[in-house]
Amino acid sequence: MPGRDHRLLSACEQLTDAEFAQERTSFFPSIQLTLNHNLIVDHIYMADMIGKGRKNIGLAGDIPYPKATELKLAQTEFDNSLIGFCDDLAPEDLDRIISITWGTGETSQEPIYLVLSHLFVHQIHHRGQAHAMLAGTNVPPPQLDEFFLNYDKPRRQGEPFTE
Repeated sequence: MPGRDHRLLSACEQLTDAEFAQERTSFFPSIQLTLNHNLIVDHIYMADMIGKGRKNIGLAGDIPYPKATELKLAQTEFDNSLIGFCDDLAPEDLDRIISITWGTGETSQEPIYLVLSHLFVHQIHHRGQAHAMLAGTNVPPPQLDEFFLNYDKPRRQGEPFTE
């Protein structure tokens, strides 16, 4: 089943390059900038968690992927690496402390479970902003708010629970 990033970026691929980059009202002024920011921050936190260092993420500028198609490929690659990273974590790894050097030069020590929690909340936050901006285009925003329980089918509000 495709993930939320895949679903959202598939919808964005229906926009022209100009529509994807068009100035809109939100925290970041375009869908393009919002979703590129999400991927950049994904890479930053992954670099922190694997000890690579956030200055070594290899993405240049605020918009390393100006086209939705390029961004979708890069986001899919990152999402797969994040899933692999999480799958490889043992329960005790979640409490492992990592060092984060912030843009201010200050360093903090954080457990991986909090870094992952923030990474996921950050993704959701900006994905929602991009979703709202997409609603102002001719492309219908895709369903992103799936609720997964201990079964393999998403459950939408109002649907009965069946086993």
